[in-house]
Amino acid sequence: MFANLYRKIRFSRKSSRKSYFLYYDVLGFFPGDIKLYEEALSHKSFSSKNDWGNMNNERLEFLGDAILSAIIADILFHRFKKKREGFLTNTRSKIVQRESLNRIALEMGLNKLIFSSIKTNTHNNYICGNALEALIGAIYLDKGYAKCKKFIERKILDRFLNVESVAKKEVNFKSGLLEWSQKQKIGIDFELIESFIDHNHNPIFQTRIKVGGLPAGVGIGYSKKESQQNAAKIALKKVRSDKDFILEVLSSQERLLLQ
Repeated sequence: MFANLYRKIRFSRKSSRKSYFLYYDVLGFFPGDIKLYEEALSHKSFSSKNDWGNMNNERLEFLGDAILSAIIADILFHRFKKKREGFLTNTRSKIVQRESLNRIALEMGLNKLIFSSIKTNTHNNYICGNALEALIGAIYLDKGYAKCKKFIERKILDRFLNVESVAKKEVNFKSGLLEWSQKQKIGIDFELIESFIDHNHNPIFQTRIKVGGLPAGVGIGYSKKESQQNAAKIALKKVRSDKDFILEVLSSQERLLLQ
């Protein structure tokens, strides 16, 4: 097997030999069918032609998304043997969320291998994270499930994620804040303060949260949702740890009831 692969690399064009070793640096193994990996890293803005029409990574991304989800479920199922389904589902969603995959892909240096006509590191796009999913689809087709699982464990989880820490991490601050408000019967208001475009033409949003009518946190983000989450993170910390703020909120609520 290795002799055949060596001959394949040796007698390929110089540019192709370079590609094999670039992929080895990222994957930890040499590709069998290098065309699969080239397709996985071809964004639709840089589509080329093959026998089926335009070649880009959207189909492989679809496959890789499903394979990644299944393998992460497999790993969590065996790693956390006493945890319930809800815990496993929440932990998996934290690992495979777009922001997390995009960060990992950038740290892996995948952006240097992607064929794209637009910038791969701009906000509000997940080109690198999508390419990582497509790459997982390519590995699965080229090497099979076991090799794909090994890549995800060694090259993604062991290097870029602490699964135990991720499992404990709270990521949906807005949901946590709303749950707190329902228990305490105190109103929460989200206000969009402003939106503008930065120097890279990315939209920026700024959101303020009021708890019981009092300002509790301001957050910015590259989407309304992100700005709300960032504001909610500040507000949630405030309502959980700032006793003076809670007393002020309760006093404000009493004054409103007396009016």
